[in-house]
Amino acid sequence: MVKVNIISGFLGAGKTTLIKKLLGGRIAREKVILLENEYGEIGIDGGFMKDAGITVTELNSGCICCTLAGDFQKAMDELIDTYHPDRILVEPTGVGKLSEIIAAVEKAKARHEDLTVSGCATVVDAGKCRMYMKNFGEFFIDQVKSAATIIFSRTQLLTPDRVEKSRALILEQHPDARIITTPWDDLDADMMLEVIESGKPIEIHVDLDDDDDEDEHEHHHHHHDHDEEEHEHHHHHDHDDEEHEHEHGHDHHHHHHHHPGEHDADEVFENVGVETARRFTRDEIRSMTDALSDEEEYGLILRAKGILQTPDGVWFQFDYVPGELQMRDSSPDYAGRLVVIGTHIDEKALKQLFNV
Repeated sequence: MVKVNIISGFLGAGKTTLIKKLLGGRIAREKVILLENEYGEIGIDGGFMKDAGITVTELNSGCICCTLAGDFQKAMDELIDTYHPDRILVEPTGVGKLSEIIAAVEKAKARHEDLTVSGCATVVDAGKCRMYMKNFGEFFIDQVKSAATIIFSRTQLLTPDRVEKSRALILEQHPDARIITTPWDDLDADMMLEVIESGKPIEIHVDLDDDDDEDEHEHHHHHHDHDEEEHEHHHHHDHDDEEHEHEHGHDHHHHHHHHPGEHDADEVFENVGVETARRFTRDEIRSMTDALSDEEEYGLILRAKGILQTPDGVWFQFDYVPGELQMRDSSPDYAGRLVVIGTHIDEKALKQLFNV
């Protein structure tokens, strides 16, 4: 039997981080393949997993639907025939529709009888729920409705009240969803996998003899609630594609039919990916990503990530979502690479910003 777990989530929600955590549990003893579907031509995260000894197959395409139509099926066939894995982890692009990914896996099952979908989860940034639902609902809500389990990320940065509001928003869309709201550091990898696979909610065992005041142990983060209201963008991209036909995208021809009002990712989102030999200090990347919040200058930037080299030769990886930047050391790559994803992107201004 080949188990398939699909870990979905909107741009920058934390899918790769969750997969890394799961790989630290019992599934590390299995033969695991990671099938990534990046939006954009430049894959960044694959090397990160390869460092952990995981076999990674990256499908890089400007258009999720084209990938699903042919490459996805071909990749599944090759992975199963070549590696005979115990488990395939599928990490779809953040701007993909989970319903389409599930349909593609079901299609693969017709050719591989021992294939079984053993759990499907969507990672949701608890602090950006309302904003994504409002502006990119067609994609975000599809990911929420199509998953049995919703895993909130970054809850440690929010007040319990704020997390509960986000939970209520998700339940409005998917009343039967199991929602993990506990900070990831407090959860065991195998426990999270069990929730994803079994459909059972996490059982928390409370020691009734423990007299400690519970409040002492919770939320020492001073509640950095980023108030979503400040970041609400009233773009309603879903209704005015004609205005921003791809200046920067690739010329894809879609041979399948959508219901009225439905869109492909590359009708709404744009990506700019570059390879570069230029070297960057971490401070430069910090100030450059800070600048990305200027929507008038660069467009609405939802995600930026890259693998780059410092002037003294140290390789590092960066991950940016609005309001948050993470950087970590990385193993060398064949060239520096970075990719930016968003809507109404000014490619020229972006390339000037990064000096590439």
